This record gives sequence, C-alpha cells and structure tokens, in this order.
Amino acid sequence: MNPWPVAAEVAEVHLPRPGHADLVGTHKYKHSDVRNVLERASARETAARVAGGGLCKAFLRELGVQVYSHVVQIASVRAPDPGRALTPEDFSGVDSSPVRCLDAQASSAMVREIDDLRRANESLGGVFEVQAFGLVPGLGTYVSWEERLDGRLAMAICSIQAVKGMAIGGGFALAGVPGSAAHDEIFFSPERGYYRETNRAGGLEGGMTNGCPLIVRGAMKPLPTLTKPLRSVDIATHEPAEALRERTDSCTVPAAGVVGEAMVAFVLADAYRAKFGGDHIDDVRQALACYRERIGWQR
Repeated sequence: MNPWPVAAEVAEVHLPRPGHADLVGTHKYKHSDVRNVLERASARETAARVAGGGLCKAFLRELGVQVYSHVVQIASVRAPDPGRALTPEDFSGVDSSPVRCLDAQASSAMVREIDDLRRANESLGGVFEVQAFGLVPGLGTYVSWEERLDGRLAMAICSIQAVKGMAIGGGFALAGVPGSAAHDEIFFSPERGYYRETNRAGGLEGGMTNGCPLIVRGAMKPLPTLTKPLRSVDIATHEPAEALRERTDSCTVPAAGVVGEAMVAFVLADAYRAKFGGDHIDDVRQALACYRERIGWQR
C-alpha cells in the first residue's frame, strides 16, 4: 500500500475489524490484504464530498437557500429540545462549540462523555441534524419513486460512513403518536399565503418540499477501530486474533454533520437544477422567480 518505492517487502494485513468493510470487501473483490479495502472504504474520502458540497451551497445561496448542521446527541448525552423552530441565526456560533452543539451545557457534557469513553478505550456514535432554509415548495416529485426527494436524501445521508439510520422531521417518533399529532395543519392568509404552524414533516410531503425548513437527521454508530481491539479472525490462517489497530478518532459525529451538510446540498442543488434548468445563474433565478409568482410564494 506504500505509494513510494521501498526496499523492504511490506507485509499484508490479515486482521479485519468488526463493523468495518474489511472482511466482506476481501470476499467481494478477492483481496488477501484488508488494507486494499479499509483504505478505500475510509471516511477520508468525504473530504472531497465536503469540497464539492461547498460549491453546491454557494449555488443554493444565490437562490436564497441556506444549509446548516449541528450535533444533537453524542453517546448517551442528548441536547435538549429548544422548544421552537430554529432559524439561520441560531447556527451563527455552532463552530465555537468543540462538538458543534447549539446548547452550551449539552456541549460540555458531550466533551466529558468523549473524554470518559476515550479513556476506557471506546469509540462513540451520535446523531447530527441538517436543516435547510428558504426552499421553494415543489422540489422533487410524487410521481416517480426514484425522484422522490425523501428517498434521495435518505440515500445521501446513509451513504456517509458509519451512518446506520436517517430520519426526516419527527422521524421515528411519529410512529408512536395519533394522526392528529403527526401532521402539520394548513392555513392561509393574504399576507402569508399557505403556511403551517408546525413542521413535523420536516419540510417534505409526498416526496416534495412543502416550503417549511428541511430537517433531516443521521444516526452514526461508534467507529469500528478501537484502541482496545475486538475479537476477530486472521483471514490467512483462520486462527482467532485481535482486530487491526489503526490510528483513529474516538468520535467523528461533529465532522459527520459537516459531511451531512454537503450531501444535503448536493441533493438540493440537483433538485433546483432539475426543476429550473438554466445555463447561467441568471436564467435559474428568472425561472425560479416565475415559478414563485405562479404559486404565490413570497417567502
């Protein structure tokens, strides 16, 4: 795996980690060295996604859309519900928190949780949330399953390494409440047009944006590389062994939130391009303005 010429032969690594792509990847691609898998499967590749997502966010800003993220849980520590809808201004200081949590007390508790479990040779998972503001209603569609925006967002979020769950709006909690407490009632006024006073749907209905802020969450499992390795098997000898020890972080949930921003921006930028076309940003703005006027959307 060394890219530079070396005099000595570099030994293969035969110790797959539970929870990583190592073992199955060697089966699928007929590798004998797990490094052929672990390097390509590594979340290091998300650096390129964040770079590309930055361009998508710049495009979206020109259309009045802002995308942010924050951490709502690390291991057993959950940030309290703010009790109100968040605004773009709420995210202005998110990066001043070492774990990118909007609640100061929860942020301190999360740091302590990371320190405590790191000393115990453990890794930690958690939950990040991405919100997008300023979306026009009607992105996505209900007529084709592969173009439903909720499905595309689910694929984007779940493509991030170690993410094992995704939720939109109220998510899994909506499965435990009656319908009257699960849906967002519709109102109309001449000043505001159609609007909702709640956003349990997370800005998506029927595979389309509905004009409310988009809210998606990703649940990330603890990283599979542990400083105290789990039991595994040597794939060359089939003898019991400890899993490979690699350089690793204890918790990457804050970084995963930034990757989540990028992935949501990719999906939304593509949805705007699909609906409004245009070979120049001015063409996109003009098409968007015509659409907003047609549906009476002034926000």
